[in-house]
Amino acid sequence: MKKENNRKGFDRKSAEQNSARTAPKRKNDSRKTDCKPHKKDRAAFIMELLSEFPEKKFSLKQLASASGGNTREGRRETGDIVAAMLAEGSVTEVAAGKYRIAARSLPRYEGTVDMTGTGAMYVRIAESESDIYVDRRNSMNALDGDRVEIVVMHRTRSGNPEGEVVAILERSRRQWVGVAEVDARSIFVRMQSRKMPYDIFLPKRLYPQVKNGEKVSVRIVDWAPGTNCPAGELVDVLGTVGDNDAEMHAILAEYDLPYRFDQEVEDAAAAIDGTITKADYAERRDFRRTTTFTVDPADAKDFDDALSVRRISEGVWEIGVHIADVTHYVRPGSTIDTEAQERGTSVYLVDRTVPMLPERLSNELCSLRPNEESLCFSAVFTINENLDILDEWFGRTVIYSDRRFTYAEAQEIIETGRGDYAEEVLTLNRLAQGLRRARFKHGAVAFDRAEAKFRLDETGRPVGIYFKEQKESNQMIEEFMLLANRRVAEFCGKRRLPSGRTAPRTMVYRVHDVPNEEKLSRFRQFVLRFGLMFKASKGRAVAKELNSLLAKVKGRSEENAVTTMAVRSMAKACYTTDNIGHYGLAFPYYTHFTSPIRRYPDMMVHRLLARYLAGGKSADREALEALCVRSSEREVIAAEAERASIKYKTVEFMADKLGEEFEGHVSGLSEWGIYVELDDTPIEGMIFLRDMPGDFWQFDESRYEIFGHSTGRTFTIGDRMRVSVKKADLQRRTLDFGFVKALGR
Repeated sequence: MKKENNRKGFDRKSAEQNSARTAPKRKNDSRKTDCKPHKKDRAAFIMELLSEFPEKKFSLKQLASASGGNTREGRRETGDIVAAMLAEGSVTEVAAGKYRIAARSLPRYEGTVDMTGTGAMYVRIAESESDIYVDRRNSMNALDGDRVEIVVMHRTRSGNPEGEVVAILERSRRQWVGVAEVDARSIFVRMQSRKMPYDIFLPKRLYPQVKNGEKVSVRIVDWAPGTNCPAGELVDVLGTVGDNDAEMHAILAEYDLPYRFDQEVEDAAAAIDGTITKADYAERRDFRRTTTFTVDPADAKDFDDALSVRRISEGVWEIGVHIADVTHYVRPGSTIDTEAQERGTSVYLVDRTVPMLPERLSNELCSLRPNEESLCFSAVFTINENLDILDEWFGRTVIYSDRRFTYAEAQEIIETGRGDYAEEVLTLNRLAQGLRRARFKHGAVAFDRAEAKFRLDETGRPVGIYFKEQKESNQMIEEFMLLANRRVAEFCGKRRLPSGRTAPRTMVYRVHDVPNEEKLSRFRQFVLRFGLMFKASKGRAVAKELNSLLAKVKGRSEENAVTTMAVRSMAKACYTTDNIGHYGLAFPYYTHFTSPIRRYPDMMVHRLLARYLAGGKSADREALEALCVRSSEREVIAAEAERASIKYKTVEFMADKLGEEFEGHVSGLSEWGIYVELDDTPIEGMIFLRDMPGDFWQFDESRYEIFGHSTGRTFTIGDRMRVSVKKADLQRRTLDFGFVKALGR
């Protein structure tokens, strides 16, 4: 997240509020002082004054005058007071005869460093929504992610607090990725992260295996005072710069994501007995004779959900949503559970999946493979053609998968009406489309954004980029997964009492807050540029009007720009035990139950469902909330790594196209430049404003446009232009474009 130096900080009394108290009286002031301040009172006053203005340098005369001691005796007493303060270290002499409070005497705050590319930083204070800016010279060699103690001693030019680091409480253990430069006696790892503006030193005698030019991951060990750069330890040699595996592993290491399992975890997975026992059959509902199949992408390697369908009577169907019973194999507190908890989620890079669970589980025991029996946790619904839920059942099951469909195969059945299990597929699709229509009628937001996919050769090099369209076969699976998720959330979240009333129970929810009115106001101003009106400001009216607006721009040149800005105006979904509902889906209760192979919260939900089905008491909220926070954080990190892999492959795809021209539209703006996305691709590059011809160009954040000072010409999101490819930087994962000409809107 980009941060500016004018951030709001801690509120303190202003100098103006204290000027009357600190300024000496004028000679003709008729007011009288009843008594002179006692020496002890004067010491307290001086300390209070210095604390109030920690950045100001005071002379003895100023301190004596302000404390009511502007006499020979008062000045002598003031000198004695300041000398005592100097001796005890609460005051420091910053210049000859000039004093200010010592940092040790100010209130201290603990926080985490968020470093910028210049070496300056912002310290995130847990108990405040604000961050404190720290200049590089006052950082005490703190680095990104370090836990530090700071004091506020200065003000920025905009008047906001500025801090100084006074102690490094804990060094971050995160990994850093760079390229090794090896000489006769040392290794310097040249950093490529904008969060690390310093190179990292490695002693060559400890790591003789590192070769010049190799990409490596390292951790910071120390940064001794007086040295030019931090010292580190080698974590891993990733490989040659440009090698596909090395670059993908580098992205994972950069985000502190593992790319292999420790042997202890692999051994624990290998030791699991996958035999389905008589006891397993006895305690489960048997669905082996009910038509059941999976529908997944063609390149899927694990199948964690399946659908069963059985006709009950005319117009009434039993639909089973069967989810791999991961928690049957993974016990709380076990080696595998601890590892899954730590990872939080599987990570999906362009060319690979980094699973949350070892392959023994994700691709074997917990994969609902065709023509095999599998243990599941299921949500089973009796539903009619009017979409009424006549009955529902939750519990453990055993299934037999009759068929594995790809999305393309299922779509062909939907479009032609012919193929294996055509009646079942068509029934499921008909019901799913009805559920989908009902969801949008009740206020769900219709964000149907195409997914970018790459065609890769055998070495992992991209040879094509395209958008993957979501068709009815995708929607069929999505709607039944949504149905299971919301009904499980409601069942677990509300305990039915004998009286017929309900009482809340601790549950893990997937929540999505209502839109922020300030962001919606900016979105409203933005769409006005395209002649579009957006009047709603809160409640379900926002979703209804947003859907209408998105339908109106469908297929128009500004569609992507409007959709992008609409998404940015929405809140971010997260995991929590505090249920506020899911605004985007229009569900009062919602959770994640359907993907325990790849998401730890789903494993938590499976355990809660089992607990409540067995009549157990409400679970401990505090412990679950901590896991929810952790899972939300890991989800964000995984998404950032996924985006980084897309950026790398995008730049790699464009690397041999320098000088070529393309058409696209403005997709983003900043104070440095204009982001342009090329037509029919997810490829985005930036035109630096300094390189824009014909004028002096500047970013107007309030109007969200780039404007020329002389011509008055403007550019904003959605404007079309022709660009040329100037530079493709693989290590920074950036594309630089040159402006060729504007094409209008």
